[in-house]
Amino acid sequence: MTADNELQIKDAFQRAQKAHNNKAKLVASLKNRYVKLEDKSEFHEEFLRCMKYAMIIYTREPAVENVIDFVVKFTVSFETPVTEEEEVEDDSDDEGSFLNFLLNFLLESHTASSHAVRFRVCQLINKLLGSLSENAQIDDEICERIHEAMLIRVTDKYPNVRIQAALAMARLQDPNDPECPTIKAYMLLLDNDSNAEVRRAVLSCIAPSAQTLAKIYKRTRDVKDKVRKLAYQVMAEKVHIRALTIAQRVSLLQQGLNDSADSVKEVVKLSLLPAWLRLLQDDVLQLLHRLDVENCADTAVSALHALFSTATNPDDLLQQGAQLDERKLIPVDALTCENVLYWRSLCEFVKAKGDEGEEFLEKLLPEPAIFAEYLYSYLKSIPLLTEEQRADMGQLELVMTKEFIGQQLILLVGCLDTTEEGGRKRVLTVLQEMLLLPNTPLSLIGQLVQKLVGILRDDQQRIAVVAEIISDVREPMVPILESENDNEKRKKQVKLAEMKVCIMECKQELEECISHEDFARAAELKESIAQLEERRKCLELEPDHTKEQRVEKNDPETLLKCLTMCSELLKQMNINRRICPTITAIIESLILPSVSNANPAVRNMAVVCLGTVALHSKDLANTHLVLLLQITQLDEPKIRISALRALIDQLLLNGLRILQAKPSELLDSDRPVEEEESPVQNILKMLSEFLDSEICELRTETAEGLAKLMYCGRIVSAKLLSRLVLLWYNPVTEEDQRLRHCLGVFLQLYARESRTHQECVEESFLPTMRTLFNAPATSPLSEIDSSNVAELFIELTRPSGLLQPVQGASVHDSLAVRVCNEVLRDPDAPEVRLYCKTLGSLEISNEPGPANQELQQLLTEILQEVKDKYCVRALEKVLNQLKGSSRSKAAAQDAVLTAVDDNASEAVNEDETKPKRARRGQRKTTAAKVPKKSELKGHSDESDEENVPETPPPSVRPSRRAKAAALDKTKQDLTLLMNREASS
Repeated sequence: MTADNELQIKDAFQRAQKAHNNKAKLVASLKNRYVKLEDKSEFHEEFLRCMKYAMIIYTREPAVENVIDFVVKFTVSFETPVTEEEEVEDDSDDEGSFLNFLLNFLLESHTASSHAVRFRVCQLINKLLGSLSENAQIDDEICERIHEAMLIRVTDKYPNVRIQAALAMARLQDPNDPECPTIKAYMLLLDNDSNAEVRRAVLSCIAPSAQTLAKIYKRTRDVKDKVRKLAYQVMAEKVHIRALTIAQRVSLLQQGLNDSADSVKEVVKLSLLPAWLRLLQDDVLQLLHRLDVENCADTAVSALHALFSTATNPDDLLQQGAQLDERKLIPVDALTCENVLYWRSLCEFVKAKGDEGEEFLEKLLPEPAIFAEYLYSYLKSIPLLTEEQRADMGQLELVMTKEFIGQQLILLVGCLDTTEEGGRKRVLTVLQEMLLLPNTPLSLIGQLVQKLVGILRDDQQRIAVVAEIISDVREPMVPILESENDNEKRKKQVKLAEMKVCIMECKQELEECISHEDFARAAELKESIAQLEERRKCLELEPDHTKEQRVEKNDPETLLKCLTMCSELLKQMNINRRICPTITAIIESLILPSVSNANPAVRNMAVVCLGTVALHSKDLANTHLVLLLQITQLDEPKIRISALRALIDQLLLNGLRILQAKPSELLDSDRPVEEEESPVQNILKMLSEFLDSEICELRTETAEGLAKLMYCGRIVSAKLLSRLVLLWYNPVTEEDQRLRHCLGVFLQLYARESRTHQECVEESFLPTMRTLFNAPATSPLSEIDSSNVAELFIELTRPSGLLQPVQGASVHDSLAVRVCNEVLRDPDAPEVRLYCKTLGSLEISNEPGPANQELQQLLTEILQEVKDKYCVRALEKVLNQLKGSSRSKAAAQDAVLTAVDDNASEAVNEDETKPKRARRGQRKTTAAKVPKKSELKGHSDESDEENVPETPPPSVRPSRRAKAAALDKTKQDLTLLMNREASS
């Protein structure tokens, strides 16, 4: 090859680095040169030599990226559309020779020791395969080699390499093959890869199928919001709604619309829901039908509100699903779960807009009086099933559907305009009548009372109205028959006898008149006989004397209705309102007798009412606190939980002062008299025992209650905090998601709230660690990773984690002293290593002072006792830091960052990215871990987001001059390297 040709290739690569150059012209001119050559080997060698300068650069420099794009465009330029078999046979060798040559070179280089070379190899293969047309052809042997090489590279140490390898295999997967190695590799990466950008890359190219759908669905609950967002996008664009189960559809909407990241919410609102609607021909009611709204009404309402918020024309919303007639009502025979829920959601959405939606709301709802009659007529149509009918699933489902529709109609009462007095009174009357109906289902009682109480504005009026309804339901007016006395019976018999005699006499006279042909007199007698017969019949049919009298009903259904109404009334009352005589009468006649009822449902509702009413009166709480404590220990689990909630509410509202009524007598009844403990200690001991309960719900409710009490400052106890931490880590609670979530959130918020809380966490550190170290092998606590627990305590007590930082010595300083004293107790103990590691992770102040001197003295004493080399190194490091001989933490980080080579700056530390394998039942610290400053930085340097759909966050656009200056500082020019190589 001539020097001119060498200059042509070199010049093409140099010019390709500039973004403003036309790469198409460069490709065309270089291709013409290539086609004219007979011996192409020298061209290949020179081309590879120039390309290698770009392949050894790991950072995403603009010049390097331009060269990579140029190489791809030049290679793909040899491809021609395949239309006939003859063309393939004649031209395949010439056209595919350069592509095969380049792919062979890349496949030989994918095992290079340099991660930069491996990254560029995978990147080039990805771009080459992505740029080829759909009907492009590659040799089977090369295709197999690419497949094998990329399967190796998806397990590379560096995330960028794994990303490009995963993207390169996108066209090599076969979703119809259950044994496809690419699909298996993708699923493995989705489940186990620690880098979020790798998971995003796999999501962007994996093909949905019956095998991969579960993995894609699982990524909607990824820990990274970017991964969750992309997973929802894939669900919207590539997965049909019919491919998902009802539970999956509901879960996607419930979690997506309530996600902590706004970007995920927007994807669900703007992509997933519209995509599902398009697949169902924009039929909203069909979408609701596929969500099974009877079992997930709240999620369906949230989805509808999201759709309403994106609508442009309000009139379209009225026509889509409401189906209202001229009365602005849905005909009773046309009511379904879907259209009534749509109607209710639309009304609530419009009403929430205030004055802006008032005009449109008038088109959705009739006058209050008309709607009240409509609601009353529908609720009267709900049948009351007998025990035999309840066994028929068809009838039971029909009634449950009617109850759901009734619930939605009752909720619509809250959207009515009740400011007008006439309509307001009619709505109140109808609500009261519906509460008195014997066939009103128990499931609707609570909502009816809520709407009734909501319309009444005064507490005294609310109490009077609801108390009257309770009285009418509990003691209805019943007619009672009164037996007649003997005198009245004798008088009645005499009258009947007299009438019979008169009738007989009239009949005889009638016969005589007929025989004498006195027809006028006969007609008069005949009329008289008819009147006498009528009077006789009325006297015989005259009913017995009756009167109405109130009769008390004590059946479970009646008691449940009354207690439910009482509970809703008490919830709506002002907490500062004292107990009035009416409420006192209800307590004495209804609530307290029901606490000992044989029916568990009645007892449970009575306990709920008792706990609620006790919040309005300390005297009442003191009177019945012993009863609540007894119920928490002796009754059924559900009732015990209700009593426990009532007890926790009392402690939250009134504090531990409420325990001055000596409930200890009850709790200490089985204990020796010599053990005298305060009521507070007895209560806390009882709650602590509940944490070990085998009843999952009781254990969870106790943990949640203690968390509330500690967070509000009602209880300050390092022992209880230690119990909660151990409960969170305990493998026994692994399946209890509510408990894990509650404690995970509590520990973070509690430690960040104040310095006092951090001191409590510090005090609980050593008891927690001792419990773990001394746990027997048969205990579940022995499976917990103690180093993981220690890291949690370090993060919780970190001074930078406080919402309001305080001046002075930090909690880590005092924690370091505690740990040192613990080490000195037994320097040869196996846990000393962990304690030394903990000391090295603490943010200890190195300012001179008495505390610093004391800690240095303790460390010196420990160094004299401890012989383990690891411990000695860790202790010496801490001691040097205290003495000020070592550099500050920030300076050390700067020095390390400066010393790192630019090409390796984006490498991910294997120790940080590779997750430790958790033991069975182990709780990962990340759920409650407060992120370090270094962890708050993005991962843009660690991963490549190419070909992964992601909307960049909005940012201020810099000026053209500033942009040019920044590019000049950061870009890397390959020309100098190429010239240096040529001159040498």
